Amino acid sequence: MAEKIRPELLSFLTASELPLRILVVESLGYLPELRAMFPEASIYVVAADADRFERPEVSGLGVQFLELNYLAEPLPYGPEFFDYIISDLTLEQAGNPQDIAAGFSHFLKQTGAFLTSFRNIRHWSVVQELMDGHYYQVVARLFAKPEFEKLLYASYYKDVRVRPQRRAAPEGVIDHLVAAGFDNLHDDLETEYWLVFAARSMPELSLLKSFYTAEQRKKLARLLHRIEYDVNLVAQVAAFWAFYARVGLFPDYAANFVKEACFHPERFYRHLFAASDASQRETVRAMLGAAREAATTEEEARMLARLVEEFSEKGAEA
Repeated sequence: MAEKIRPELLSFLTASELPLRILVVESLGYLPELRAMFPEASIYVVAADADRFERPEVSGLGVQFLELNYLAEPLPYGPEFFDYIISDLTLEQAGNPQDIAAGFSHFLKQTGAFLTSFRNIRHWSVVQELMDGHYYQVVARLFAKPEFEKLLYASYYKDVRVRPQRRAAPEGVIDHLVAAGFDNLHDDLETEYWLVFAARSMPELSLLKSFYTAEQRKKLARLLHRIEYDVNLVAQVAAFWAFYARVGLFPDYAANFVKEACFHPERFYRHLFAASDASQRETVRAMLGAAREAATTEEEARMLARLVEEFSEKGAEA
């Protein structure tokens, strides 16, 4: 149960007096320390059992309680409302965990993060149960670390960090499992829980987003999508460069925004390059260079390298 986990998720956070908005889902045990860390924050709590709201340890903290089953009912908040959503073992009971994870991301600010945890299906205790012919987690979904990370990346989170919470095995158990063929990279077999910090943006982009207003970011996203899908291309590219100059964009920011906003970045860059003049094409090349440095997959890096080479050759021909 979630109550058995020490409140280590808060180790991801730094105390401050900023007026943040924080949502806690079911994990009421975090509330006293959370209030101490963030005295000026607006803290919201969602739980299916309203009786828990009357417990002495969570009373008088100035939080807003709501009785609601997050697995069955939508959260009644606006998009990009919260700085943090905190909940242990959130996805274990979900019929479709990606729906819940993606749904939570909808309520997070672009600079926000989802803090959660999950039981490690590769922990020695689970493996030992299976070897003994038992499995006691029939009402819960257990994950391995790579599977959980893929789930979060597929749910619109851009930066996923995990920390182990370990419970050591009895003497000889790990040696026995390793001898039987189980990998134990980073002591995975003794990691009972993984603690997770999943941010909506890459760290560097989260900082960059504070440079521009939400309305400016929406305008930029619209321009990028129109260029990506070749909607009145010449006019939209001209509007993009006018906007670029007016708000003071720069290649690193623009490249990271393309990575987040565009479904087909290669198509976007080709359209932008084709409809830009010589000086603007230099900026496109700078954007590609920044994007290549920030690439997170081999496929993405190869695609960007191919464009860099192709556009460099076109520059030399000109």
